[in-house]
Amino acid sequence: MLERKITKQIEDWFQNKETGLLIDGARQIGKTTVIQNFLKSKNLNYLEINLIENKLALEAFNTYTDEKQLLLRLSALSNKEIDEKTVIFIDEIQEANDAITPIKFLIQKSKYRYIFSGSLLGIKMNDISSIPVGFLTILQMYPMDFEEFMKAIGVSDKVYLYLKDCFKNKIIVDEIIHKQMMNLFNTYLVVGGMPKAVDVFIKSNDINFVNKELKDIDVGYKKDIGKYQKNNKLLIQEIYDLIPSELNAQNKRFILKNLNEKARFYKYETSFTWLKNSGVGLFVHNVDNPIYPLLASKERTLFKLFLSDVGLLTYKLYNGNEIEILNGNANLNYGAIYEAVVAQELKAHGFELYYNSDKKRGEIDFLIEINNQVVPIEVKSGKKYKRHSALNYLMANKTFNYKYSYVLCNSNLNVDGNITYIPIYMVCFIENAKNNNKQVIKLDISKLI
Repeated sequence: MLERKITKQIEDWFQNKETGLLIDGARQIGKTTVIQNFLKSKNLNYLEINLIENKLALEAFNTYTDEKQLLLRLSALSNKEIDEKTVIFIDEIQEANDAITPIKFLIQKSKYRYIFSGSLLGIKMNDISSIPVGFLTILQMYPMDFEEFMKAIGVSDKVYLYLKDCFKNKIIVDEIIHKQMMNLFNTYLVVGGMPKAVDVFIKSNDINFVNKELKDIDVGYKKDIGKYQKNNKLLIQEIYDLIPSELNAQNKRFILKNLNEKARFYKYETSFTWLKNSGVGLFVHNVDNPIYPLLASKERTLFKLFLSDVGLLTYKLYNGNEIEILNGNANLNYGAIYEAVVAQELKAHGFELYYNSDKKRGEIDFLIEINNQVVPIEVKSGKKYKRHSALNYLMANKTFNYKYSYVLCNSNLNVDGNITYIPIYMVCFIENAKNNNKQVIKLDISKLI
């Protein structure tokens, strides 16, 4: 069983909240499995209904008149007895014509606990944003990150904690362990974080079997585009197919003219938004003023577009040549997949992602916010990882007041002033800070009374 970190969040919801739960994310990332494993681990009586596989259940959702009728229909479709402790799990909820209204009915007016899972391939974004606060908890799920991959492969907790301590205290990693970790990371670049691909790799160690799984996922995504977005499906498929080549170019920003010489963003915005909301595409937007808060200077029309899983990107870019990546071939251009894996990892850790590009000083690959501070991140795949004029400029400029920055590279850990060079695999330790401090405001209105 592949261990997923989101299980802890599901546990927190189950113990502490009376709301329903919606697990949202792209297809094939393991939503159904993680929910099933959680329910089984708790020995809970649960009713599972898949709206893709069970057409009668889908009809029940699409034609009900009130929540009592809907619940009666669901009970009739079950071969289990339902009692007050039953958890009702509705999978592929996006298949319903109106997903939100029945969810509201069921949670607000019945005595059972509900878990829903679905993909934004079918759920309209305005439906999600219109959910009233207080009755539904939404958890975003992503492909397996590198920490989850390490544990699935069998890296011991002792080694993991040792590496985390090296990162925290800026200690050089034992050279043998560093080399093995680089080999493991190269494997992750090829396999990626899709659970089926990871599982087949663990069982077979055969990249050909991994590629078969990734091919099936790739084909499935294209079919979903046609199924859920009939009006713009050709355009969305064209954008989807262009992602690898755009990332492999020297300027990794998505160039609209590669779609159409006269392309304007406003004509294509719906298609890009669909890719983002489906979980298939991962966006990193440019900011023209790299200071906190970054959102204030986000440029909507300038962005890099990654696939949400690095294994899928590697398959599309290097299919048949993965052995060169596994061997760490120094002559191979790792730029696209290195940036992709960093984007995937940081997004899974809860960061909003930005970059900064300036004609005079160059480009900073990523900008994130930790404890209300902007942290620049450069990603270097070659030997000249200490060449970064844009980063040097920003770190020396007192206007920005950056405290520290990271350069992710192939070398072992070392520190040079306010720049820390860390092995690329240590991206798994860059985490979003949790603010547990009370923010109490005491107002003095004595003069206003």
